[in-house]
Amino acid sequence: MTRILTLDGTRIHDIPSFYDEINRVFMQGVDWTLGPSLDALDDLLYGGYGALDGDVPATLVWTHFTASREALGVAATRQHLLAKLDQPGRFNTTHVRRELEALDAGTGKTYFDIVLEIIAAHPNITLVPRDPT
Repeated sequence: MTRILTLDGTRIHDIPSFYDEINRVFMQGVDWTLGPSLDALDDLLYGGYGALDGDVPATLVWTHFTASREALGVAATRQHLLAKLDQPGRFNTTHVRRELEALDAGTGKTYFDIVLEIIAAHPNITLVPRDPT
């Protein structure tokens, strides 16, 4: 049996609201929430707690997919990278600058692109993008 989980893309306006939605869907019944971290998202999708407790595969239906792509697109990614540059002791600023240059050149990955890569790396999760018809 496959679990069906639904991300409501109308709730996603930026990176913080993306994690609010991730927590709403995946962290039911857990007394802590996932922080805004791509590594934490990756760890979550391995399962073991919340909505992914156990070995059951999951289908992740992501509604308003195109709107979410925009919300987590170039502008949100730029803001995310610039915030990292403000914390030079915590992040490799040379690497972050390269990511920012690639983003500005149109060749870099957006936050949305990276989220999709993370989801794709988990064979227990089947992503079903949906847009209003």
